[in-house]
Amino acid sequence: MTGSVAPGRPRSESARVAVLHAVDDLLVEVGYSAMTMKGIAERAGVGRMTVYRWWPTKAHILVEACAEDARGELAVTAHADPVRTLTDFLAGLAAFLTASPAGAAYRALLGEAQHDPEVGRLVADADLLGAPARVVLDHVRSRLGAVPEDRFAVAELCGPLALSVMTGAPAPARPALRAMARRLATAWA
Repeated sequence: MTGSVAPGRPRSESARVAVLHAVDDLLVEVGYSAMTMKGIAERAGVGRMTVYRWWPTKAHILVEACAEDARGELAVTAHADPVRTLTDFLAGLAAFLTASPAGAAYRALLGEAQHDPEVGRLVADADLLGAPARVVLDHVRSRLGAVPEDRFAVAELCGPLALSVMTGAPAPARPALRAMARRLATAWA
């Protein structure tokens, strides 16, 4: 997902990257609520108007930063064994949600979405977990005949782990993730 770019000068890629890094750093240092567009601009070394020209809110910046990282961090190699594919995805999801700055951004956005409908729409539209989960589901669907085609399949795959992490539990170890993958594969076989 990219930010809304107003007419005028094209984006400087180095300035864009600096802003995306700045928002990640500030999220870790001061948290979402204390982060400001002014602080983001100062940290990135760009003018505040440049930031506002490209992104209307800090949530838009966080979604863009998170989306870029999530695409790479949640991509998995498809294997002939659907349990292995599901386990690899769940391990990537666990690492994303617990150890990645992009995952911290995603968690902050989910929290903010509970109070701000605009942020909720932004997060829903970005589909940060759903898009990579659907790639995995499409692959395992060829080996597991009962994988649902609806949005609930993504919730079945991502939901338990996301809920666990969002309520403060540590990332599960790989054997627990493999057991979860086996349960899903059995249910979808």
